[in-house]
Amino acid sequence: MNSAKIFFGSEEATKDSLSERKSPYNQRVVSYAPVCNAEDTKKALNIAKAATKAAKVSTLSQRCNWLLDVANNLAINKEDIAMTITDEVGKPLAFSRVEVDRAIETLTLSAETMRTMGGETINTDAMASGKKTMSFFRREPVGVVAAITPFNFPLNLVAHKLGPALVAGNTVVLKPTPEAPLTAYKFAKLFIESRFAVKDALSVVYGDVEVGSTLVSSDIPRVISFTGSVPVGEIITRSAGIKKIGLELGGNAATYIDKSADLDLAASRCALGAFVNSGQVCISLQRIYVDAEVYDEFASKIAQETKKLKVGSPYDEETFMGPLIDEEACNRALGWVQSAIDEGARALLEPKVEGRMFYPCVMADVRDDMAIVCEEVFAPIVSLVKVDGFDDALPRMNNSPYGLQFSVFTNNLKLTNRAIDELEAGGVVINDMPTLRFDIQPYGGVKLSGVGREGPKFAIEEMTEIKSIVIC
Repeated sequence: MNSAKIFFGSEEATKDSLSERKSPYNQRVVSYAPVCNAEDTKKALNIAKAATKAAKVSTLSQRCNWLLDVANNLAINKEDIAMTITDEVGKPLAFSRVEVDRAIETLTLSAETMRTMGGETINTDAMASGKKTMSFFRREPVGVVAAITPFNFPLNLVAHKLGPALVAGNTVVLKPTPEAPLTAYKFAKLFIESRFAVKDALSVVYGDVEVGSTLVSSDIPRVISFTGSVPVGEIITRSAGIKKIGLELGGNAATYIDKSADLDLAASRCALGAFVNSGQVCISLQRIYVDAEVYDEFASKIAQETKKLKVGSPYDEETFMGPLIDEEACNRALGWVQSAIDEGARALLEPKVEGRMFYPCVMADVRDDMAIVCEEVFAPIVSLVKVDGFDDALPRMNNSPYGLQFSVFTNNLKLTNRAIDELEAGGVVINDMPTLRFDIQPYGGVKLSGVGREGPKFAIEEMTEIKSIVIC
C-alpha cells in the first residue's frame, strides 16, 4: 500500500485512521496518510526540541554530506519520486522530473552555501567611545523550525525549507500539504535513512488545521516557515507569538509589453509563464499590460502560442498542462472567466473544461476594475490590458495588494532602469516572464506577498541567529 508514515524523529509510526489521496486526473486512489492530531504534533515538537543539542554539536561536514547524500539518492530515485508527484498533484511527468532536478540543486546549493557562510570581525575601536578588543559575530542555529508546505511544488518547496534548516544545524518538524503526503514521506525517508543523518533532527506529521495551528502556536519552534495562501499567512502572524516568521504567500504577477519589445519572444515566454503548472504558481503570469501600438499584434501572437500547448494526461510525455488540483479550483476558474465576460471582456480562445482539465484561457479587453485582474486566480487564465505606454502601465501594475514578481519586455534601456527602480515587487525580470525563478536567488515578495526570503543563502540567514562575541 502506498501509505506515508509519520516520522517521530527517526522513528516511523502509523495510525489506524488514514486519509486517502485521489489523483486529480483520474480519481484513482494514489496514496494514504496517517491522520495526525494535536498530540502527535506536540510529540514531534518535543522530539525535535530534545534533538537540538545533537544537531547543534554536529559538524558542518556531516550536515553538508547529509544533504549531498540525500541529493544523490534523490537522483537515483528520480523516476519514482517524479511519478509520485504526478500521481498526487497531477503535474505533467516531464515537469515533475524537472522538479526533482531542482530539488537536487536546492539541496546542493544549501550545502555549498553553508560551507563558506560565516561571520566577520568587528572594529570595536572605530569610534572614540570604543576600545581595541577581539570582537566578531557568528551564526548559530535557531533550534526548531516548523515547516509548512503547499501542493504546487510538493518536493522542491520542501527542499527549500529542509535544506537550509538542517544544514544550519536546526531540527525540523515538517507538515507537508495534504495533497501530496507520499511525496513528502519518500523525500523525508531519504534524510532519515542517510548514513550522515543527525538522529531525530527531522520529524514529519500530516494533517491540516489542527496540526498546523498546534505547530504555529507552540513555544518550541523558533522559526515558522510557511508557503501558502494569504488568509492562512494572516492567521499564522496573529497566533505565532514572538518567533521568526517566513511567509511566502500569494501573487498577482504582471508584465508590460513595450512597443520596442521582441513580440515573438514576449508571446512565447508569456504563454509559458501564464500556463505552466496549469497556472498554479505564486508567480504565474496573470496580468499583461500591452502598449496600444502593438496590442492587437501581441494578442494574436499569444493566442497562437497558447494554441500550441498540449493539454491532457499528465502521464503523456508531451503534455504541457494537466488537471487543476481539485474540482473547486476548476469551478472557481470558470467563475473568473464568466465574470470577466459578463463585464465586457472577451476570450481569445473559447473557454473549455473537461472534468478537472481547464484549458488555457487568454482574456482580452480586460479592465483594471475586473475581479479577474484584481485577485490571484491561481489557474490557467491570463488577461490582456491595453495601455498608453509604460507611464500608464506602471501605476496599474503597482496597484495591487501583492508584490511578488513583475517583468517588462523592452529594448529601451531607460525604461529598463525605470522598471527596476519603480516596480513594487520582490523581484523584477527584464525580457522574460515574471514566472522565472532560479533556486539560487533570493525569492519573496512585498506587501501581502509575504515576509522574508527563500533561496538557500537567504533562508539560512532567516533560520540562524547572530551571536556577537567580545574578548577584552
